[in-house]
Amino acid sequence: MASTGIEHYVADMGGVHADATPMSIYNTLSATQVAFVAGEAKPTAIVLETADHLARWEKALQDVASIATVVVIEPAAKPDGEKFLTWDEFIALGRAARDRLAEELERRSALVTPDTPATILYTSGTTGNPKGVVLTHHNVTYEAISTLEQAGLEGADMKAVSYLPLAHIAERVLGLYGPQLQAGHMHAIGDPAQLLPALGEVHPTAFFGVPRVWEKIKTGLSAKLAADPDPANREMVQNAMAAGLAWVQAQEVGNEMTPEIEEAYRQADEQILGFLKLLLGLDQVEWAASAAAPMPLDVAKFMAGLGLKVFDVYGMTETCGAITANGPGNFRLGSVGRATPGMEVALGEDGEILVRGPVCTPGYHQQEEATRGLIDEDGWVHTGDIGTLDDDGFFAVVDRKKELIITSAGKNIAPSNIENYLKESPIIGHAMAVGDGRPYVVAVLTLDGEIAPVVAQQMGIEFVDLADLAQKPQIVAMAQAAVDAANERLSRPEQVKAFELLPTEWTAESEELTPTLKLKRRVVNTKYADVLDRLYS
Repeated sequence: MASTGIEHYVADMGGVHADATPMSIYNTLSATQVAFVAGEAKPTAIVLETADHLARWEKALQDVASIATVVVIEPAAKPDGEKFLTWDEFIALGRAARDRLAEELERRSALVTPDTPATILYTSGTTGNPKGVVLTHHNVTYEAISTLEQAGLEGADMKAVSYLPLAHIAERVLGLYGPQLQAGHMHAIGDPAQLLPALGEVHPTAFFGVPRVWEKIKTGLSAKLAADPDPANREMVQNAMAAGLAWVQAQEVGNEMTPEIEEAYRQADEQILGFLKLLLGLDQVEWAASAAAPMPLDVAKFMAGLGLKVFDVYGMTETCGAITANGPGNFRLGSVGRATPGMEVALGEDGEILVRGPVCTPGYHQQEEATRGLIDEDGWVHTGDIGTLDDDGFFAVVDRKKELIITSAGKNIAPSNIENYLKESPIIGHAMAVGDGRPYVVAVLTLDGEIAPVVAQQMGIEFVDLADLAQKPQIVAMAQAAVDAANERLSRPEQVKAFELLPTEWTAESEELTPTLKLKRRVVNTKYADVLDRLYS
């Protein structure tokens, strides 16, 4: 349990060479969840970073007898006791023992086979106890090579920012496994809030962002562009981004590039688009991607307007990452791409995405019943996602199977579609649509903690904090406008009939979101039950 940093990488790689199974768990797990994971996995050594992490492990340290060594990265956080070491003490012990144990190290590393677990990643546990996904060396090597091939990054001098938790499979594949296979330069930042400044410093050649990251980039840049008082400048940017979008769309499968589109984009890039990408730190990006949740089409088109092709990919921890992917010369906006090489991907009778192939987990650690629920008798992994497949082999993800709304009138509705439309407003940070078993759809909204205050200041609105701002009539009117704009694009059963703008913000640290910024729908339903009751009253 540690932030994404050099020590975390070293501990993981060192564990592999010692024939251990390194496991990263989310820093946000509760003490009860930590104790469950530790009780099931029975670690012999743990590496923690802060006093907060030690507090989360207090129950596990009392209950789990297997833990013999605790390494604490921050020296001031290390408690007294024989089993506790600082990181520096740990490294010094290793350095002193290296020559003496050289033969043992060789023997240990020789024990690693393709079927040896490379890691066990515990799902973040939005419902019930976390489940440990076993991923073998064959799984992770196949996935890393497949990802590099699909991205066109084989042999490339890859430079990237590592900022997601290493308990997240995307960060492991892109930040840990892939770079080891072909020598990439990773810039690790422990605080994801520092991502945008880091991009401006690093100028990566490859960049992966969960949809929320791309949404933040879009809303931030949109707010700056809209604040330009010169209408001629705004029109110039608008025209340039139209040229950028046309250039990207011309490269989609089934479309055709023309000299006129090429020339219009070249001029737009020289005039302003190149500068905007430089401003974002994305001017050197050769490959950009998104996953973890469906990428809103309007966000993908906005990035395309800058001349950035953001390739949406799809997978899950249980498939060691991507099983379908868009890539250079093989993409379609609004889809999650085609099946990656060697993977069988199909739709079940109910539209559920099924997958079989060399990246699929052999099962959950110590949880046979859960494994049987995941993998059927024919070896198909049931993803729990509902998808579509077009005539050209491109998949799209509709929503989570268990999260589809079925209204009291029997209408099936995908909430993520509604929520993505609502979040197109720059002031809206998060949205959740509700309506399962109800006569109509309602929504709870939160303000974007960064953009909404800027917009308010530009409008001359005086406010104390975000809670105060959420009550201002002008801001409520903007939220209503966002709902109205979304409803215009939705069928009648999908339309939001009532909403409430909450006085709080949902962040990576709040209980409403997972560490990868996905909604915990059950938590929101429970926590804001009174709000929902009021919306239906």
